[in-house]
Amino acid sequence: MQTVLDLDARLSAKMRVAERPGLLRTGAALLAHSGDSWFWLLALGLLWLLGPQDWRPNEVILAVSIVVTAVVVMAIKFTVRRRRPEGEWGNIYRATDPHSFPSGHAARAMMLAVLGLGLGPLWFGALLLVWALSVSLARVAMGVHYLADIAAGLFLGLVMGLVILLVV
Repeated sequence: MQTVLDLDARLSAKMRVAERPGLLRTGAALLAHSGDSWFWLLALGLLWLLGPQDWRPNEVILAVSIVVTAVVVMAIKFTVRRRRPEGEWGNIYRATDPHSFPSGHAARAMMLAVLGLGLGPLWFGALLLVWALSVSLARVAMGVHYLADIAAGLFLGLVMGLVILLVV
């Protein structure tokens, strides 16, 4: 198992741009933050207030799904307790959640993409799917996750999204 973890750390380090100033780092940082749960919950709240009423049931499904996914992710994180990679970027994440496995951002993004494919028009779901993969890779690039954290988060988000679609 240690060999797999070492390989994961080496591959993840090769993708890292957090310490390199420039456009790639700036883009990765923006993408990495775009998966924050507070951002999505705020956006859904604004959509609730300002958007069309016929989308309100979907907004509730998305908001509840974000919270439920976060609870599942945190339960796994506090069971596994894998430490985040060392680094300076993302101190808010490091301070509030020192565990990296699985990635909550990857799980949330993939869950939202699956729900987007199931609840919205195809173009919306496809756009969210591209965004989910981009957010996930940006989390590795910014040094707050390993590739295995992302893979597990994406898989968990896929399962959560499918289960939620079956329930609603």
